[in-house]
Amino acid sequence: MTMFWIMTAMLAALAGLLVLAGARRGADAGEVVTAATASAELSELDRLKARGLLDEAGWTAARAEAGRRILTARRESAPVQAGAADRFAVLGGIGVAAAGAVGLYLLVGAPGLPDQAYERRVDEWSGQLDTLQPPQMAAVVARVVEERPNDHQALAMLGAARAQAGDPIGAASAFRRALALKPDDARSWARLGETLVRANQGAIGGDAEAAFRRALELDPNQGGARYFLGEAALARGDTAAAREMWLPLIAALDPRDPDRADLEARLPPAEGPR
Repeated sequence: MTMFWIMTAMLAALAGLLVLAGARRGADAGEVVTAATASAELSELDRLKARGLLDEAGWTAARAEAGRRILTARRESAPVQAGAADRFAVLGGIGVAAAGAVGLYLLVGAPGLPDQAYERRVDEWSGQLDTLQPPQMAAVVARVVEERPNDHQALAMLGAARAQAGDPIGAASAFRRALALKPDDARSWARLGETLVRANQGAIGGDAEAAFRRALELDPNQGGARYFLGEAALARGDTAAAREMWLPLIAALDPRDPDRADLEARLPPAEGPR
């Protein structure tokens, strides 16, 4: 805990120095740009006069106008100048902010509470299955898989839990391990395809399509696999394949199901003889 407070103080001091250094660089840069611009403009006027392109009266008027612009620019840039009092004010503000943050932490936090090891948290979650969030459930099932790495059902559950937790890549890995143990599990093939689609930002790639086809070979009633294969066929413009996939799916849905109406609306009509 002592190290935590030491690091907090050091980071607050570093933040203050960075703010002051940034302000100083901004002020210096403004001064350098103004001086360089003024020098270049006056030198150009002198060259024009030397080449005979400006007479004495024009040169005098131009230098006077340039001087007025330079003075105006310097007055406009004056507010960015940082004085000693400004530095103390910035540092004081940072100190007040840091003290306020520490006070708020002491008020609503628990600085004396030791960190709870991840394994202990998983132990607690194992006894609260009905109240767990998807990431917590995935952690609990992963513990079971560690204990029983050759348990097909546990691996399939891990894939489903990771999919619900928003980890499609981890879910796909679990489903692949489950299929290595039981390659004739149509449901796992379909879930593998779904997780691959999620991992690919909704695009149905070759691996996902192959998984869906394998699922249908093992079980023609895998509706999810039929849906995605129909989507892939529509994306390719293969109307016949899309109808082959979706017509059995539409027939299996209740006529009042809105999903059925959506599929019927999206399904292209059969192509007539040419």
